[in-house]
Amino acid sequence: MNVHALDGDEARAAVPALADVLLDCVAGGASVSFMADMSRAEAEAFWLSIAEGVARGERTLLVSQEDDGRILGTVQVILATPPNQPHRGEIAKMLVHRAGRRQGLGAALMRAAEEAGRAAGKSLLTLDTVTDGDGFRLYRRLGWEVAGTVPDYALWPDGRPCPTTFMWKRV
Repeated sequence: MNVHALDGDEARAAVPALADVLLDCVAGGASVSFMADMSRAEAEAFWLSIAEGVARGERTLLVSQEDDGRILGTVQVILATPPNQPHRGEIAKMLVHRAGRRQGLGAALMRAAEEAGRAAGKSLLTLDTVTDGDGFRLYRRLGWEVAGTVPDYALWPDGRPCPTTFMWKRV
């Protein structure tokens, strides 16, 4: 498995594969900002907007690819922050296709994201995740600290309320 950053053109070309990962995660019940009735067109439009942000230098988009080129996971580091937060980045949309889970892809993606943040001059990273979910447990294993939890902050894809924990890590 190869984890690497995509440039804007590569991100545009990867939109269908990234949409596959997102659609699989939502179908599997992941609370990642989208609802169960999300269409392929909506997933592709989301990834196209991310690719444009990559092209503008606002974020780093990392992917985990198999030798045959299939994308099984992705994570972003949002670099564009307000003027009083130039030292901070935000981790977003850490997604692993169900076919790639329990193989260390999430940990590899997160380590690469932390390194990308450091390389971009960030010393503090933040993220939010489902409280006590798989991602939460992974982040804790990787040394992330809990800042706090907000009940009913988001929704599961089926519309039920979902608690969210905000986390941080110095890099």
